[in-house]
Amino acid sequence: MDIMTDHENPAVAGEDIALPTRSGFVALIGPTNAGKSTLVNRLVGAKVSIVSHKVQTTRAVMRGIAIHKNAQIVFMDTPGIFKPRRRLDRAMVTSAWGGAKDADLILLLIDSERGLKGDAEAILEGLKDVPQKKILCLNKIDQVKREDLLKLAAAANENVTFDRTFMISATNGSGCEDLMDYLVDTLPEGPWYYPEDQISDLPMRQLAAEITREKLFLRLHQELPYASHVETEKWEERKDGSVRIEQVIYVERDSQKKIALGKNGDAIKAISTASRKELSAILEQPVHLFLFVKVRENWGDDPERFREMGLEFPRN
Repeated sequence: MDIMTDHENPAVAGEDIALPTRSGFVALIGPTNAGKSTLVNRLVGAKVSIVSHKVQTTRAVMRGIAIHKNAQIVFMDTPGIFKPRRRLDRAMVTSAWGGAKDADLILLLIDSERGLKGDAEAILEGLKDVPQKKILCLNKIDQVKREDLLKLAAAANENVTFDRTFMISATNGSGCEDLMDYLVDTLPEGPWYYPEDQISDLPMRQLAAEITREKLFLRLHQELPYASHVETEKWEERKDGSVRIEQVIYVERDSQKKIALGKNGDAIKAISTASRKELSAILEQPVHLFLFVKVRENWGDDPERFREMGLEFPRN
């Protein structure tokens, strides 16, 4: 087991050699709420994936694109892997494992506080049959004693052969520079896949819907059930340089619609304001955001909603 906690590759002073470009796809997998989206945003240096305390926030593979030294690293933020119960759950778990199989390298992120309990054990078992090179990242190291981290790293490496183990904090960035340096050295030589200034391959309409969904979860995660979905239905660039965006929040019952709207419309107003402010900052232009809440019973069994989310619809 090779554990890396300190920078081990200092640049040679005065060396000025044009290095060959490198590129590749790194799939982040792990249990729900392990911190994958937070880590992707940290490594990319910008927000490309939504974050909330609600489990299974990420529903489809999101790609965040980072440039580090001579390499372009495409991070694939996959849905958390858990024991599926519904059709949507099965689609998300299938998407996560599919993202792993399509990657050049797999990064397993484990919450150091939770350790290898529950879903983490099942993921380790599933990784045994995955041929790609694998690295282990223990997240939230500032919350756990060092001796416990070492025991956790040893236990994980007993189950799966990891090429490297990193101890990081996605929140404060500790250990992330070492991780990026390792990825640069590990990914294959080749041309970059995307323009240098592109940080995500997510269409802007879909990113806007994801941002509103995040605000919905942050505002109502204790009240609104998991079964809610946001779609951008209209995007109009206006002559004054602003953009008009219309989005629909789909819920399954009238009682959920009342929760989303809130008393006197307070909840939907707060969600709209928070989403509009973030979209304006991202787009660098004024945003006029209009949110509508509609009831669509059993939208979780509608193939069209799955396609909108970028998921394959499970037929059984």
